[in-house]
Amino acid sequence: MRLAVAAAALFLASNSQLQAAGPAPIRLQVAAREYSLTLSALRVKAGPAVVELVNYGQDAHDLRLQRRGSRHIAGIGPVGAGKFADLSLRLAPGRYSLWCSLGNHAALGMRATLIVTAR
Repeated sequence: MRLAVAAAALFLASNSQLQAAGPAPIRLQVAAREYSLTLSALRVKAGPAVVELVNYGQDAHDLRLQRRGSRHIAGIGPVGAGKFADLSLRLAPGRYSLWCSLGNHAALGMRATLIVTAR
């Protein structure tokens, strides 16, 4: 009985610590191919996020993200064919432009829009 009470107390303590740490980050996958970007979701909630760029193409691709009206541009450097890379950031509400900045890839269609809504 004491062991069950101790286990329950430990579970409650660790659960409250997880809740105190804040919400888990949302995960957004961006699939890059010649010459398109496909998002795993077109709308996400504001807050911590992990953006994963997966290169399904044959050429190297990178990723740039910019909230419209902001000067700040976040990004993931070049990712080779068959590789992936992650970027952890906090997304504020707004409309984001995403694009590949290598060569003329954006002009060829490697761009997308993400909408981030308030919690």
